[in-house]
Amino acid sequence: MSEENNNEELRPSKMRGVAFPKAKYGVFAAIIIIVLVNAFYYKDFLLSLIK
Repeated sequence: MSEENNNEELRPSKMRGVAFPKAKYGVFAAIIIIVLVNAFYYKDFLLSLIK
C-alpha cells in the first residue's frame, strides 16, 4: 500500500490535476508533423515526380 502512495506522489503538486494525453497520440502527432515538414521542404521534388 505504501508503494502505491509513493508512485502517486512522483508528480509535482501543480501538475497533479493536469491530464496528459496518451503516448500514442504524441507518436502520431510527431509522424504527421515530420511528414508535413518534409512535404513542404521537398515540394518541388515531389511535384517534379508527378509530371
